Amino acid sequence: MLPTGSHVRTLPPPHGGGDLRPLHVAGERLDDEMRRAQALPKLRISSREKGDLVMLGLGGFTPLEGFMSRDDWQGVCDDMRTASGVFWPIPITLSTDEATSDALHLGSEIALIDPDSERVIAVMSVNDRYRIDKRHECLSVFKTTDDAHPGVQMVMQQGDVNLAGPVRVLGDAGFSAAYGALFMTPAETRAQFERLGWSRVAAFQTRNPMHRSHEYLAKIAIEVCDGVLVHSLLGQLKAGDIPADVRTRAIGVLIDRYFRPGTVLQAGYPLDMRYGGPREALLHAVFRQNYGCAYQILGRDHAGVGSFYGPFDAHRIFDEIPRDALVIQPMKIDWTFWCYRCGSMASARTCPHDDADRLLVSGTKLRKWLSEGDDVPREFSRPEVLEILRAYYASLEAHEKVEVKLTGHSAR
Repeated sequence: MLPTGSHVRTLPPPHGGGDLRPLHVAGERLDDEMRRAQALPKLRISSREKGDLVMLGLGGFTPLEGFMSRDDWQGVCDDMRTASGVFWPIPITLSTDEATSDALHLGSEIALIDPDSERVIAVMSVNDRYRIDKRHECLSVFKTTDDAHPGVQMVMQQGDVNLAGPVRVLGDAGFSAAYGALFMTPAETRAQFERLGWSRVAAFQTRNPMHRSHEYLAKIAIEVCDGVLVHSLLGQLKAGDIPADVRTRAIGVLIDRYFRPGTVLQAGYPLDMRYGGPREALLHAVFRQNYGCAYQILGRDHAGVGSFYGPFDAHRIFDEIPRDALVIQPMKIDWTFWCYRCGSMASARTCPHDDADRLLVSGTKLRKWLSEGDDVPREFSRPEVLEILRAYYASLEAHEKVEVKLTGHSAR
């Protein structure tokens, strides 16, 4: 679906209709909170929980005030609504083991510890604790309980008890130090859009480098919008995916060389990938509205993994939710590719030719070409992007050779 109607002159409001609600603590208050946190019981959180916590701190999960209660969890699983009626497609929860939970009193505070740095990154008031049916959450969110699904693995490996309550976030867990200006808050992207004179912004979600099909999707959006936010996931991915630092450099060179200046803004956000397909597409839309976007670009198999979802399930779910659930709207675009007979990029809606005339490259095939140093068709990816990816795969190969030499076996 493409934008229609009169030009929108203001950015969409944050989700929930109010103001952005960043939950971070700053200034002198931050120093006070850090000192107080040292005396609190401490809970080491997971990588996924860390990303959610940082997003709460930034205001990306407006209007949430912390981790969800039992009633919130149940409502989100069953009806995509919190207990207060806010549309929300995926539970945002914090878990622990039963012994740790039993040692806490409702109304008490705990310090949440970064799993990587062991530093305190938030203080949480514990207002609720509850057990969940993990299989029910997996079936509701991922439509499967197959443990081959990385999102299912994530839920099933959680602690047995969820803790709920409001949080005060004491930093961004090192994301700004690692990524600099690329790591932008919703307030910062909104301010940048206003400086650029943009009001109709389309979000392009990516956990991969952008090749020519992705470039084509972004350029379709630029034709009908003021600009595109290329929004890269900076959290953890599954094994074999391209790490964020490599991916964002490849995207940067593509934007510099192949897009008109002033039409694209690249930024990153702190979440781990859930691979939740349609429901994760809705979550992307929720927080992209908070970042100031009016449209979410949806291509083939948005946020999917393997064959767990149909190629356009994420398109259809936007037609199944209530009309008032979101202000941001989907921009649905069919499968895109290079067509040799058309002599250009095309989509399944515009190209009359069959698969024999189309360049269709799977991620597995591309990784094989790159890791083995084989040629990649120029119609599939820009040479500057491939140069960065080849250097990355060459570094992996060199590291593996060193590992074999030192230990006698591969790290893979």
